[in-house]
Amino acid sequence: MPRLAALPRPAARSPIVLLGWTALALAGVLAWDASALDLAAARWFGDQHGFPLRDHWLLSAVLHEGGRAAAWLLALGLCVGAWWPVGPLRRIGMARRLQLAGSTLAAVLAVSLMKGFSLTSCPWELDVFGRTAHLVSHWAWLHGPDGGSGHCFPAGHASAGFAFLGGFFAFRTEAPHIARRWLAAALAAGFVFGAAQQARGAHFMSHTLWTAWLCWSVALAIDLAVRRRMPAPLAREST
Repeated sequence: MPRLAALPRPAARSPIVLLGWTALALAGVLAWDASALDLAAARWFGDQHGFPLRDHWLLSAVLHEGGRAAAWLLALGLCVGAWWPVGPLRRIGMARRLQLAGSTLAAVLAVSLMKGFSLTSCPWELDVFGRTAHLVSHWAWLHGPDGGSGHCFPAGHASAGFAFLGGFFAFRTEAPHIARRWLAAALAAGFVFGAAQQARGAHFMSHTLWTAWLCWSVALAIDLAVRRRMPAPLAREST
């Protein structure tokens, strides 16, 4: 009779399951885009006179500036920890630690590159909130500039939380309980940072949702690439 310990662990299922969740999340983000609720949600915080909370100390100094600094410190710690691990990093091997650090930086880079090509301006620049830019879809790349400064899609600051989603993939085989907590913490941080920026008028909700999906997809792609290069026994254990 086979031992229960020999059975596959739930946290280490086939990548097909994760690809399915990724596709489902994409459908949800596309549904939000199609709903045209971005402007309605932004109007909770702003009107024709602008966004009163734009310079609020908690949103601006703490969650924006402080959150960004904390995220870069953590990213630096993950890079150093790949060679000198501390805490939960000791639960995984160097390959997984490098994967965690690399996927974090790759997610930030992907968001930054997409922002660099975007013509979408921030909500606080729109005419409906007292400025000059016009509201157009962030996918209307052929439409041309919207009258604002652009480079506001997706949400860069939310990536200070979502970029760490790669920790779920790095830990999910060797330490699934840490993987689940890491996933919850990264999601919570990303949505808190995204909500703070939305309250300030810096981003729409769709900007935050697309950042979350993009960071997750980057981390998943890197995980699939790493697992393909693993020795056969480790690859079977991961699936």
